[in-house]
Amino acid sequence: MTTSPTTGHERAGILAPAYLATTIAVFALIAFNAFEAMAVTTVMPTISRDLDGLGLYALAFAAPLASGVVGMVAAGQWSDRRGPATPLLVSLVLFSIGVLTCGLAPSMEVLVGGRVVQGLGTGALIVSLYVVVGVVYPARLQPSIFASFAAAWVLPSLFGPAVAALVADVFGWRWVFLGVVALVALAAALLAPVVPALRTWTAEDGAAAPRTRLAWAVGAAVMVLAVELLGSSGFVLAAVPAIVLVLVAIRPLTPRGTLLAGRGLPSVIGTRGLMSAAFFCCQAYVVLALQELWGLSPGQAGIALTVVGVVWASASQLQARLRDHLTSERAMQIGTAMLLGAAALLWVSVWQHLSFWLAGGAFVIAGAGMGLGFTRTGVAMLAASSDTDRGFNSSALSIADSLGAALALSLCGIGFTAATEAGGDPFLAVFGVAIVCAIGAVVTASRTPCRPIGPSSAPV
Repeated sequence: MTTSPTTGHERAGILAPAYLATTIAVFALIAFNAFEAMAVTTVMPTISRDLDGLGLYALAFAAPLASGVVGMVAAGQWSDRRGPATPLLVSLVLFSIGVLTCGLAPSMEVLVGGRVVQGLGTGALIVSLYVVVGVVYPARLQPSIFASFAAAWVLPSLFGPAVAALVADVFGWRWVFLGVVALVALAAALLAPVVPALRTWTAEDGAAAPRTRLAWAVGAAVMVLAVELLGSSGFVLAAVPAIVLVLVAIRPLTPRGTLLAGRGLPSVIGTRGLMSAAFFCCQAYVVLALQELWGLSPGQAGIALTVVGVVWASASQLQARLRDHLTSERAMQIGTAMLLGAAALLWVSVWQHLSFWLAGGAFVIAGAGMGLGFTRTGVAMLAASSDTDRGFNSSALSIADSLGAALALSLCGIGFTAATEAGGDPFLAVFGVAIVCAIGAVVTASRTPCRPIGPSSAPV
């Protein structure tokens, strides 16, 4: 059985010499990824108008999330066999290729293709980092390192939207993507000193993961994208079987009982997916809503992303400080309740045409709920994992995260198109999807564990 290389450092913090290089590297990777996400969310309304691709707006967000599932499964299997070093490096290459494609895209279709490649890299990166956390840091430091993941969003949240709006206005939106390539190169330089240590770790006792999981991941990603394409093209009935196939494909990629909200780890995974679905439905469309309904500029609308990033990080730091007094189960329950209240308030703000301050405030509440509850899903997952299935469970957590958001965004795309064609308010349909997902998150959070639940969760 492989053990974590932390013996003798039980009293050290994440900035102690034993962990400092790894902490800096993973912090930088999350921060650069966060900057890209915040920047692209800010300028995507401009991109969709410039490339005449508003019909593919939802797909531009769903595509990297869906393709990320393939990267997650591959990285999870790779990490369980050989450790996380090589998947980390490959993820940076794929991410760079995708970003370059987006920056040079002549059409919205090509941009969506670039987002697919970018998602492969992002998915592999996230899973690899979760495995690194499980390998390098002891359990008592894991809430702190996960809180640092949220803290890594602070600077991108503060400056990302404003910088993206300025770059798009002065140089054009393409440089929002192209400028990220330099950040990826810097991340690789920071990661280089850490990689040799990670290469010394292998899960020699881990069972080989079935190769069919990768095929299921590809199937799930394709079907998620098919849901949005079919539904938005008017073939709503044809999208229903695609949704069913997505659920079928999820089964081998997650612990037994996840789709039925089984108690313990399955509900932790389900809570992660549903929280992600509800929040990212709001995030993808709140900037567009603030511009279309309230007439804000891209820079003004991006302020909402800035505030949410800071609030999310602050709430995440709070849950880390309360780790001895607030169980993961309770944190997830509070976080999902806040997320549901925020989605409902955002929906009412649009319905009643209330102040944009109220709509933005609702989104901020959603960020606080995510910082409190979303972070603890990672802690609860690792508490339920062993060296032999840490990669699978990390992969499952991130798969639920991405597939939940991607499928919800696809449904948002269908609702947005249908409401527009019917002469209704498309944003009511979008935020209605967020409310439904948040309700599901509240239910699954009530079934999560507050203590370790054992390592035998992977499907046979």
